[in-house]
Amino acid sequence: MIVCVCNNISDREIRQAVDLGLSTMAELRQDLGVATCCGKCASCAKQVLAAHLDSKVQVTELSFRNAQAA
Repeated sequence: MIVCVCNNISDREIRQAVDLGLSTMAELRQDLGVATCCGKCASCAKQVLAAHLDSKVQVTELSFRNAQAA
């Protein structure tokens, strides 16, 4: 679905940008141009951004079981 009509940015492109490391609206504005013209897409873009950030699993620590203990 097209989120930003002015710059032809889709929800898929926003999710791909998040997968590449973007995590804020400021970064989306700078890198994709989201919400830089009329601004009507800002709330939808924020929702897509937040939903995709929430859906990502972030691994901060790995633990390994001792093979002998298993």
